[in-house]
Amino acid sequence: MSAFENYQKHLQQELDEIQSAGLYKNERIIVSPQSAAIKIGSGQEVLNFCANNYLGLSDSKELIDAAKEAMDTHGFGMSSVRFICGTQDLHKQLEAAISRFFGTEDAILYAACFDANGGVFEPLLNEQDAIISDSLNHASIIDGVRLCKAVRYRYANADMEDLEKQLKMAQAQRFRLIVTDGVFSMDGNVAPMDKIYELAQKYNAMIMVDESHSAGVVGHTGRGTTELFDLRGKVEIITGTLGKAFGGAIGGFTTGKKEIIDMLRQRSRPYLFSNSIPPAIAAAGIKMFEMIDKTNTLQDKLHANTEYFVSKLKAAGFDIKPTQSAICAVMLYDAKLSQDMASRLQEEGIYVTGFYYPVVPKGQARIRVQISAAHETAHLDKCIAAFTKIGKELNVI
Repeated sequence: MSAFENYQKHLQQELDEIQSAGLYKNERIIVSPQSAAIKIGSGQEVLNFCANNYLGLSDSKELIDAAKEAMDTHGFGMSSVRFICGTQDLHKQLEAAISRFFGTEDAILYAACFDANGGVFEPLLNEQDAIISDSLNHASIIDGVRLCKAVRYRYANADMEDLEKQLKMAQAQRFRLIVTDGVFSMDGNVAPMDKIYELAQKYNAMIMVDESHSAGVVGHTGRGTTELFDLRGKVEIITGTLGKAFGGAIGGFTTGKKEIIDMLRQRSRPYLFSNSIPPAIAAAGIKMFEMIDKTNTLQDKLHANTEYFVSKLKAAGFDIKPTQSAICAVMLYDAKLSQDMASRLQEEGIYVTGFYYPVVPKGQARIRVQISAAHETAHLDKCIAAFTKIGKELNVI
């Protein structure tokens, strides 16, 4: 028996265990553009309530036209990394637009926010320094921290008493960086940035916030948690993505203090060793920032939709995690129940996903509903009615 045959048997056994535990993830096929209403591989048309399409821009004609025009004027791909021959005027314009949006000094683009988070810590900190990280931070932050030699501290999610305890211990290190998601993607809660900032000032620490699920969503004009807590320009590092509210394609960024961004250009490995984002993505990103700078219509509609939906589901008797974002976590606690309910909801024309271990802790299974500015009241009402019907049938409510 070959080496791979032995390993193949091992993998199959693990896959079978995942399947029998009800934890196997199946991918469903979409055959239409991403939108409030989509068509799936079976031919069924459903309402999509599980995309990160917060502002409803994934099928925006303005963004599509900007991308098409850029392919005509700037080509299809860069075939290079930024510092060799992969920097176009579009990349610099997009970085400037990101900085203006967040009120920061400079910005740097990555292929994805996973790369931004993976490449931010190691160039900036070493074994003399400390990273103090929220326990529910995104996997990309966790992986990025692992690549850095800084001393690691961890505090309970949004627990300021625990954060202060960790900061006291971290006084033994040279520089301290508090790291948090802006919105925690599985629960929908917003990090208490005002209190984090106070503790950072008290204990001489810097702050990094990942705004992937909060940019475009949180704050009156969608400029994220620094807007919500009146901290624009006061946080040293912000990371985020173009792949959620900002058009939904791909591309990540780090923005913040000029010297930090300059050092990342010199030493951040995902930036130095990955292709530049394609011209079409950059041009669509520039157009997107132009659009949301002109009007707050999409953010206002998103906020109204979210408030309406959450209040109706709570009134129906569902267990909803407290949320200040466009994420509504409907708690079911059982992995199989979350899959069964998602399947039944799809039969009712509602496209959602059950989340369970290892995406969330064991015993914390849920359906994460994500609201969009693309949803109309009729869409929301249909979703609420379906949740209520299936929730009663499965004894959830």
